[in-house]
Amino acid sequence: QVQLVESGGGLVQPGGSLRLSCAASASINRANVMAWYRQAPGKERELVAQITSGGSTNYVDSVKGRFTISRDYAKNTVNLQMNSLNPEDTAVYFCNLVFQGPFKRYEYWGQGTQVTVSS
Repeated sequence: QVQLVESGGGLVQPGGSLRLSCAASASINRANVMAWYRQAPGKERELVAQITSGGSTNYVDSVKGRFTISRDYAKNTVNLQMNSLNPEDTAVYFCNLVFQGPFKRYEYWGQGTQVTVSS
C-alpha cells in the first residue's frame, strides 16, 4: 500500500504560478505511470499530465506549454509546475501512481489539493 499526499495548492491570480507536489510513502522507482488529474465542480475527473518510468510525458491540450510534470526518485515525489494559470484551471488536483505487476495492476490516489484561480 502506498499513501500519496499532495501539497502546494491554493488561491492564485490569473497569470500566476503554482507548484504541486505529491509525496509517496514508498519508493516510486517501480511506478510505471505517474500522473496528475483534476476535477472541477460539476465535471468529470480528467487527466492533466502523466510521465512514464521511461520519462515520456503527455499533457491534455489545454495545459500544453504551461504545465510541466516531473518526478524525483530520490525524494519519492511527483511534481506539477503550473504557469500562466487561468480560471479554467480551477479544480481539485489529484496525484495518481500506477504499478503494473506481472499479474495485477496497482493504482493509488491522493486525497487531492484545491487550486483556485481567481482575481
